[in-house]
Amino acid sequence: MAERAPLWAVFVLPAVLVVVAVAVAGLDAVLAAGARTGRIGSLRAAAVHAVRPGREVLRHLVQQPRRTRASDLPLARIGAALLPVAAVLAAVVLPLGFRSVSDLPEGIVWFNAMEALAWAAVWLAGWGPNSALSLIGGYRFLAQGLAYELPHMLAITTAALGAESLRVGEVVDAQAGLWFAVWMPAAFGIYLLSAMAMAFWGPFDQPVGVDVAGGAAAELSGVDRVLFLGGRWLLLVVAAAFSVPLFLGGGHGPLLPGWAWTVLKTAAVLAVLVWARRRVPTLRMERYVELAWVVLTPLAVVQALFVAVVVLNR
Repeated sequence: MAERAPLWAVFVLPAVLVVVAVAVAGLDAVLAAGARTGRIGSLRAAAVHAVRPGREVLRHLVQQPRRTRASDLPLARIGAALLPVAAVLAAVVLPLGFRSVSDLPEGIVWFNAMEALAWAAVWLAGWGPNSALSLIGGYRFLAQGLAYELPHMLAITTAALGAESLRVGEVVDAQAGLWFAVWMPAAFGIYLLSAMAMAFWGPFDQPVGVDVAGGAAAELSGVDRVLFLGGRWLLLVVAAAFSVPLFLGGGHGPLLPGWAWTVLKTAAVLAVLVWARRRVPTLRMERYVELAWVVLTPLAVVQALFVAVVVLNR
């Protein structure tokens, strides 16, 4: 069972998540520049590209806000602000090593509930501006969410089944000898795919696709746009980090302390997800929905049944 972190960790957690999200955004900008030019270039050029996300944030903060006619401004602002809030709330059950801000008895359910809160956030941000383009982006996220949520829920439930507990700390303890990713590879792979979809990232970026002029964020500007797109990066970081206690043994590992293993494993997962964004093209929505319902969901069910048989025969 994970130990309770000190009270000050409650205030430090959002700052840590923001720093990590900014670092990942900088790395993604460097890779994007390398993809355009065919090479990363010098260290100085890489540094210039790495600070581009920060410059974009400053640009949005000083730009003149724009409003659509008959928009529901409070609704759009609630949606934009709710996305990073949902990501931070989901992170309270994440253990750093073997300590978490709150090791809730139903920590896995809590994490999944915060994902549902992110659904509401994107929908509100798309609905509030009273714009056809942002509304399409909101609908796309709902369609994508309905497709990824069931295999995603089955994947995290499979990890809980393997540990016979919904407490994240006990899931980590159950992997002291063997990581769940080793004997639950289908669940692990499905989780990583759905993690990208949850953050509408890489091949699953239809909700903010450029083909509809920015999707759900099309009409957001200024602070609202910074919060919404920043919340997307936070969701990606939290989803990647949650794969570590679920499938990669949490803080278990030789020589290094538990927190160091958690950081290294999270960095490795984030590197894979950032790499995947540059290697896999955006999937058409109907193709992904078909994949989720016809392939991923039955595969997740078979994986859960296999784990259930193993648990019953221990």
